[in-house]
Amino acid sequence: MVDKRDYYAVLGVPRQAGAEEIKKAYRRLALKYHPDRNQGNRKAEERFKEAAEAYEVLNDPEKRRLYDQFGHAGLQGMSFGGFRDFEDVFASFGDIFEDFFSFGGRSRRAAHRPQRGADLHYQVDIGFTEAIFGTETAIEVNKSEPCPECNGNGVKRGSSLQTCTFCHGHGSISQVEGFFRINRTCPQCAGHGQVISDPCPNCRGLGRVRHTKQVNLKIPAGVDEGTRLRLRGEGEQGQNAGPSGDLFIDLRVGPHPVFQRQGLNLHCRVPVSFVEATLGAAIDVPTLSGVKKLAVPPGTQTGAIFELFGEGVPDLRGNGRGNLMVEVELQTPTNLTPRQVELLQEFMRLEDSFDHQPAVQPPKLSNHLT
Repeated sequence: MVDKRDYYAVLGVPRQAGAEEIKKAYRRLALKYHPDRNQGNRKAEERFKEAAEAYEVLNDPEKRRLYDQFGHAGLQGMSFGGFRDFEDVFASFGDIFEDFFSFGGRSRRAAHRPQRGADLHYQVDIGFTEAIFGTETAIEVNKSEPCPECNGNGVKRGSSLQTCTFCHGHGSISQVEGFFRINRTCPQCAGHGQVISDPCPNCRGLGRVRHTKQVNLKIPAGVDEGTRLRLRGEGEQGQNAGPSGDLFIDLRVGPHPVFQRQGLNLHCRVPVSFVEATLGAAIDVPTLSGVKKLAVPPGTQTGAIFELFGEGVPDLRGNGRGNLMVEVELQTPTNLTPRQVELLQEFMRLEDSFDHQPAVQPPKLSNHLT
């Protein structure tokens, strides 16, 4: 009689290992020595069966107790092990291999397991000011819903589901291929174990119909180009009482004729006359909340930037608003009257020390609302 290896050593687990650790170790070895990966390898075949035998013992509390106390001798005469071929292995541990290797099929339990519905993706165009201040709108979403005629079961009223005659209600069929007994999804009932002999005429047996639903969309203040909104549960309906998917909205924001956005700040350019820039003035500045006064100090140069605090974009997280950056654009006067020309000529004579060297970059100025 050939001495058998210690079962714990076969699986590579300590003697105090729990049931889950033993199962994981067995799965790892079963994958490593799986015949599909080791075709014609007799040694791998023996290791595969050896691991199955070790698992059968250590996974059974009573057999494990006897083995721990008496070793292999304590199991003599018991019905275990002795696998003649891989078909016996699969017959004994089909649940593990069905879950782990799948073998191209699924169980009836898996066919009826709740499944989450698919997500939907839509793009919505909004205006510049709508993105700044927020808005509410409604969009039409085309999605599936339970058929109202058959309540989602796909069967014509007055009829019922029939047991699949191909798999006899099991949802899978068993095939022997070489050493293996492989369970495959039943091609007739798709793993459900039941078939529709008299389908619902409204949904053609699908249990779902397409429907256009109006979804209210609340767009918060401060969104930007590319902002994605998520509406939970507004996607496709789940199957077998599974949850619905989500609806994702990607926003596309239109341009504004006056303002440009950079993060939470807005930018605009405002014309200022030569006299206003020279002597200083209070000028009107457009903002998204109305016209505001801006104090322009004497000697302001073109390109100077003034900042109106709190006139920018609201922060989505509620941390205040950005600012409005106002860039001065100096306007050179045209179509002067004779008197204006005379005064400017006099001004030029008085400014005989004017230096025509290139000017340095004007400083960035700041000002508050007046």
